[in-house]
Amino acid sequence: MRKFVLAVLGGTVAGVVATTQLAGPLVAQEASRNTSVYEQLDLFGDIFERIRSQYVEEVDEKKLIEAAINGMLTSLDPHSSYLSPEDAADMQVQTRGEFGGLGIEGTQEDGFVKVVSPIDDTPAAAAGIEAGDFITHVDGQSVLGLTLDQAVQMMRGPVGSEIVITVVREGREEPFDVSIIRDTIKLTAVRTRLEGDSVVLRVTTFNDQTYPNLEEGLKKAVEEAGGIDNVNGFVLDLRNNPGGLLTQAIRVSDAFLDAGEIVSTRGRDPSDGERFNATEGDLAQGKPIVVLINGGSASASEIVAGALQDHRRAIVIGEKSFGKGSVQTVIPLRGEGAMRLTTARYYTPSGRSIQALGVSPDIVVAQPPRQPEPEVTEEESSAAARNRFEADLRGSLTNDSLSEDERRQIEEERAKAEAAAELRKEDYQLAYAIDILKGLSALDRKE
Repeated sequence: MRKFVLAVLGGTVAGVVATTQLAGPLVAQEASRNTSVYEQLDLFGDIFERIRSQYVEEVDEKKLIEAAINGMLTSLDPHSSYLSPEDAADMQVQTRGEFGGLGIEGTQEDGFVKVVSPIDDTPAAAAGIEAGDFITHVDGQSVLGLTLDQAVQMMRGPVGSEIVITVVREGREEPFDVSIIRDTIKLTAVRTRLEGDSVVLRVTTFNDQTYPNLEEGLKKAVEEAGGIDNVNGFVLDLRNNPGGLLTQAIRVSDAFLDAGEIVSTRGRDPSDGERFNATEGDLAQGKPIVVLINGGSASASEIVAGALQDHRRAIVIGEKSFGKGSVQTVIPLRGEGAMRLTTARYYTPSGRSIQALGVSPDIVVAQPPRQPEPEVTEEESSAAARNRFEADLRGSLTNDSLSEDERRQIEEERAKAEAAAELRKEDYQLAYAIDILKGLSALDRKE
């Protein structure tokens, strides 16, 4: 504190002449600005009193004031808003990983609700809602002109009840209705599985459970593979992950970095900026990492992808991310409500802001639309049956150069290749990521 005061005093002495000459106009300008603000506040009070006394119906004063506050906040950007006591309580529940609803993470654009991403294993995902969809009506009522919180409130309801949302989707000429049954949303933050020799870490959200789930799941998958030496790498799947807690994004990034900056935040006041650095320890033990992103990867997902990309710790593939590079602070207010206010932008380790730009993948890989299985005619089936191999011929010689173990190994590799081909049909981007890990593993073996 003493150093700060001395610095200020030094500046005052050095600038005494200039300050004496400019003080008059500056003070007058500041006084004029304050007068203008007070006049506008008086105007607000006049309008409030006029509405309260002369509106055609009696108004709820509390709701009127809350609406005015929310209007002031939502005019700033799509992510600032007022949270009523009920909304503030709901948000705390969501960060713990369980809440009621459809399973849609959304923002507001052009007056409508834009889907950032459907959450895995929720009614919205099951109904086919996609990232980038616009919701224009809820049960036939337009959401145009509503705040995001008001539109979300329309979509809430008792578990088991039906809701019909009207969706506008790029590539489809007409809006269409989707019927969804509301359910309790239980988020599994991280799901882990083995695909051949690769560990796939599917991170669906960043809540209080994300890092603990990631650490536990990764260790179990490595054990299932028979140890880290049997793992060729890790796929960190952040597709359609709308983000969440900044603290969890930092911990997940730190899980794969030994040192260096993860992310920095810069607000209006330069002194409020923060830098977050990695600590020693890499859960992947130096194995290659591929990060999967798409247009539904936002906020905390972009922090992780940007950090691992800038440190060259991972290859990022997929499609450009959503581009939400701002930080919201939830500020408690009197009456148990809260204010969600955009207070900073965040920057990746190289100093780039991804606000409105997103993270660009190192390798662009689009997910082709899923095509229906073609019908196989009798002629095609019979042609396939005629496509036989040497081993299918009666009386063909056996291969006597292979031991039983070698033959078993060939069969296992063939089964893996066939499984990879099936995965390519189901999820082309994930199959591409696993192919990259296979290639890196083969190069490593040659070295």
